[in-house]
Amino acid sequence: MNLLSTISKDRKETDYSSVAVRWNAIVRRDHNADGKFYYSVKTTGVYCRPSCAARLPRLENVDFYESCEAAERAGFRACKRCKPKGLPLAEERAIKIAAACRAIENAEEPPNLDQLAKIAGMSRYHFHRIFKAATGLTPKAFAVAHRSDRIREELPKWNTVTEAIYGAGFNSNGRFYAKSAEMLGMKPASFRDGGNGVMILFAVGESSLGSILVASTEKGVCAISLGNNPDALVKDLQDRFPKARLVGGDREFERLVSKVIGFVEAPNVGLDLPLDVRGTAFQRRVWQALREIPAGSTASYSEIAERIGAPKAARAVAQACASNPIAVAIPCHRVVRIDGSLSGYRWGVDRKRALLERESAA
Repeated sequence: MNLLSTISKDRKETDYSSVAVRWNAIVRRDHNADGKFYYSVKTTGVYCRPSCAARLPRLENVDFYESCEAAERAGFRACKRCKPKGLPLAEERAIKIAAACRAIENAEEPPNLDQLAKIAGMSRYHFHRIFKAATGLTPKAFAVAHRSDRIREELPKWNTVTEAIYGAGFNSNGRFYAKSAEMLGMKPASFRDGGNGVMILFAVGESSLGSILVASTEKGVCAISLGNNPDALVKDLQDRFPKARLVGGDREFERLVSKVIGFVEAPNVGLDLPLDVRGTAFQRRVWQALREIPAGSTASYSEIAERIGAPKAARAVAQACASNPIAVAIPCHRVVRIDGSLSGYRWGVDRKRALLERESAA
């Protein structure tokens, strides 16, 4: 049988023991295979990582090795392009991006793109692209998210907003207030006081999956909740924003609720809403990754962790999904266990199953 006809097309394959899967990893330049094996090319006399960007060799000229030492004992030298004896490229990049993240977190003023690229030893363009791929955010958005986390932590601790501003590392009131709405979704004093003075419109509708509550600040939708008891959904909203002014939505707002219900009943209509998402930088990275999962598709917690550049954080990803305050618009129902089975869902596993079945059918 022709070897090429046996090559697995499953790109989630992690067992690199077979020749077919190894060759498939080379064809795809699979960074996940780096360190799992090495390959040599008879016509060039070099050996490489699976992810090497060099021209694809012919299969009959390729041999596989478990280690660099084994390839060198066979008479091959290390490729100067992919440098197989060093750290895997993905790991090397992760170290550089982590260093850039620490620089952002420790600086009184966020470093600019040139400074961060220099820390990472990359060009501005390359660093920007790699940073966004690894974290799910641009360097500027990461800095804003980090400052948001800091100010959220500091505001409840201090008697005045000014004290909290300097406690979070801002060196001027003006710079903070210019970004405060973007960071908090409301005035700083209101955030510190549990939403005091903030008006939140809300309404409850009914669907085949039960009651649906939709709530919105002037910035965007801040909550979509599913349940069996409308009063319980409203009470949960009150608990989240104990000092906010909750106002029943008018006819125009009820059309927004109808739009959400319409998506639940027929996912093919799509759902694009302005959101007022409040969470840590990590949570927002997860939630953004969830929004990129197409309707009718699913991803595992481990896959989401890899997409945001934190491959060991599958448990934290699960926690971020569980704390998601905006059902369906941030589709945490599309995240499943690694074996494809359904895990817990904040609004009930039966609703999760129904949503996935409807999206798949659509």
